Amino acid sequence: MTSLLPRLFVRNYENTDDPGVRSGYGKLAGVVGILCNAVLFGAKLLIGTLSGSVSITADAINNLSDASSSVVTLLGFKLAEKPADADHPFGHARIEYLSGLIVAAMILLIGVELVKSSFQKILHPEPVDFSVAAVLVLALSIGVKLWMAHFNRTLGRRIQSETLIATAADSRNDVISTAAVLAAGLVGRFTGLEIDGWVGMLVALFILYSGVSIAKDTVDPLLGEAPTDELVRMISQEIRSYDKVLGIHDLMVHDYGPGRRFASVHVEMDSREDPLVCHDIIDDIERDFLTKHHIHLVIHYDPIVTDDEELNGMRELTSRVIAELDPRFTLHDFRMVRGPGHTNLVFDLVIPFEMAGRTKELSREINRRIKAVDEKYNAVITFDDGAFNT
Repeated sequence: MTSLLPRLFVRNYENTDDPGVRSGYGKLAGVVGILCNAVLFGAKLLIGTLSGSVSITADAINNLSDASSSVVTLLGFKLAEKPADADHPFGHARIEYLSGLIVAAMILLIGVELVKSSFQKILHPEPVDFSVAAVLVLALSIGVKLWMAHFNRTLGRRIQSETLIATAADSRNDVISTAAVLAAGLVGRFTGLEIDGWVGMLVALFILYSGVSIAKDTVDPLLGEAPTDELVRMISQEIRSYDKVLGIHDLMVHDYGPGRRFASVHVEMDSREDPLVCHDIIDDIERDFLTKHHIHLVIHYDPIVTDDEELNGMRELTSRVIAELDPRFTLHDFRMVRGPGHTNLVFDLVIPFEMAGRTKELSREINRRIKAVDEKYNAVITFDDGAFNT
């Protein structure tokens, strides 16, 4: 079923890099979520009302919140399709993240209300009429939610959607909470222990946990989270595969929503190469990234001197010095400015986040070690953030 539904309802379903196909996956997941959760809500609400079980009713309301969440997800993917306009030149794809944030807020609100009702049931417990019908409905719910978790996780990974992956995690939590409700009913049926309120509280806490997790997953890209290691590796390896490219640095990726990424990077090429040829290669790289990966890439051309024996020797020496200090350090944009009395070695040094407060100490130590080789050399260092030079 998980493989069949995309083939039936998503045109060109295999081309998941296409924003239109991606939106089709999201809307399909939204519709499936609405239908499944609506059926589960109706069945559980009926059984919970007839049996007087607050935990079953709580689980039913959780399914209602899931159905509402699926509506918001559906609308989010639909609105995120809108093309760029004068007021939103980077498009509307971030609406998908906003829809996830709305879903999280709804889940948190319902979770708080369920905590209140479960607390009252703990203080004033009442016997629960737990029937065979209740067992069947809850068992059916577990089966449906297991499939929904698999369905949303598969689609979420296929289109790299944090919203669908979070929805899958929510379905997984529903399996756990419904199993707990079923266990409470069986315990009450065969032992007489009234733990319904306590289980209802656990269900409510699972709902709150799910809401907080979804909120984090959607807030992070809105705040500007770092690109994934996989994305950085892909961009780096692909750029380096082009002819005449010696290296890259200062890669920055800006996420304006799924399928709407903008990036900038410095590309190093031999200074002896024809600038017009280098410019043509850079144009090719930018066009290829937009066509193949839907990434709007802007490249800064860095000419590198490779035929200066003294410069090459000092670059190697400086690289060894910083590697001895910390193997995580790397340098780029190395150049030499010669003067009558001394020679400046000018370069950018990439350091980890946690060492940002030690730049003066590091600069003194690097200069000390270089001057120990030859007093005429002076290191002029610009410290770079490791987030853009992994």
